Amino acid sequence: MHLPPEFKLVAACCRWPPSPERDAAVRDAAAAAGIDWNLAGRIAERHRVEGLVWAALVRTGIAVPESAAAPLRAAAARIARQNLALTAESLRLAALLDGAGLNPLFVKGVSLGALVYGSLAPKMGWDIDLLVSPKAVEAAAALLEQAGYRLAVPAGPRGRQRLRLWHAHWKESVWTASEGRRFVELHTRLSDNPMLLPGVGPDSPRRLVEVARGRFLSTLPDDELFAYLCVHGASSAWFRLKWIADLAALIGDSPPAEIERLYRRSQTLGAGRAAAQALLLCERLFATPLPAALDAELRADRVNRWLLAIALRKLAGRALATELHDTRLGTATIHLMQLGLLPGFRFKLAELRRQLVSPVDRVALPLPRPLAFLYPLVALSRRLGAIRPVRGGK
Repeated sequence: MHLPPEFKLVAACCRWPPSPERDAAVRDAAAAAGIDWNLAGRIAERHRVEGLVWAALVRTGIAVPESAAAPLRAAAARIARQNLALTAESLRLAALLDGAGLNPLFVKGVSLGALVYGSLAPKMGWDIDLLVSPKAVEAAAALLEQAGYRLAVPAGPRGRQRLRLWHAHWKESVWTASEGRRFVELHTRLSDNPMLLPGVGPDSPRRLVEVARGRFLSTLPDDELFAYLCVHGASSAWFRLKWIADLAALIGDSPPAEIERLYRRSQTLGAGRAAAQALLLCERLFATPLPAALDAELRADRVNRWLLAIALRKLAGRALATELHDTRLGTATIHLMQLGLLPGFRFKLAELRRQLVSPVDRVALPLPRPLAFLYPLVALSRRLGAIRPVRGGK
């Protein structure tokens, strides 16, 4: 797929770590004939990488028209301020949950930014992702309420049975505070389909990342983090550049042999074809060096090539500078792509079942296990307005 020059420029700015090769790629992309700087700025905004783009442009000394420079400069400053606030809030919640013995893991967010970029400034974040044991979800929910949060997804009052049912079929609930200015995603697993990443979860190994002077958050170590980031991005066809940029930054200093080791390990952890798609994307967008034999192996699988093509279209096709939900078909092809993340009919059947029945349907009308096969009809009826949601009890 042909990549527009403005997208190539934004992608070059996202290469990490900074290096003479990265700087040369940025200068070459910026020198392309007819480059539309305002479009490049809109692409950076759509993909939420303004902080990385502005830092690269400042470092390389490229003259950017003020009409494009001003919003990038302002966005980079806003991202840095927001990350400071997210860091303070993450540390507050860590102290609260650790004090109750819940031992949360922080995934993505400021812990990932500090780990891969060595700074809180460039990586954009808007929420806090907490991972706790399924057995601890009710205790964690109570502590979030104590901290000033309220349940936003699933909508409606929080009831013990209702929250437990939601988390049995969905990987996270969403909590908000400060009149919708702060968000927490409370995870009990890291993939909506439990067949993906069965080897990564609340009981995985952990490591501490310093996010402020002498202050640390717990997160996943490299092997588990690599596998998780692959599945997280693939689950949305990598439609935001920031997701693949973060993954590429995680492996940016790694020699080809270490990248291959991470890939092999991701397969034992259950990342499936998501890891192949991610590495092929990193190679295409950021010139990440893959061992020749591994590159040939990944490309020999036609499903991997199909996954790569879909991701590139979601990144730089019609949704180049437009939010995906505003384009024709929106996320429809993402749902189709998700069927290919693991080989085998069993996974495809489980994924199709998951996509046909949202947890909203299960919460709206709880059915006994023997009648669970009726949920596709429940989903259809609800979409036709025949069934009203049932409010959960306490």
